[in-house]
Amino acid sequence: MKTLTYPSIALCAAALALSACKSEPETFNTGTNDPMAAELANAGNVALPPMLRASTTYRCKDNSLIFVDFMTDDVTANLRTERGGPITGLKAPEASQPFVSADGATKLEGAGETVTYNGQACKAG
Repeated sequence: MKTLTYPSIALCAAALALSACKSEPETFNTGTNDPMAAELANAGNVALPPMLRASTTYRCKDNSLIFVDFMTDDVTANLRTERGGPITGLKAPEASQPFVSADGATKLEGAGETVTYNGQACKAG
């Protein structure tokens, strides 16, 4: 009587395992119908928000501090009246015009070493 050896058993197992494999790659049908294709084709360009150009701390005449972030588009600034406080967004109609809040209550003129904040002179420092 013949006995099976380990190599012959391994060979049979490998042949059995390979016989179960398909020779074609597996395919997935994800469909070619994109429901947003027309919207994406007709979408306009996206305008990115402006980047931070300068962040400056100013000391005003009444000894208060304001923190202003000037943006690269030259018409947007973010104002905080305390460090880490809430941001008031300011916009100017065009470059070198005063920055004004949406409600009109806050006005900032200038963008260099000195600015005027709600009628009060402030100096960078």
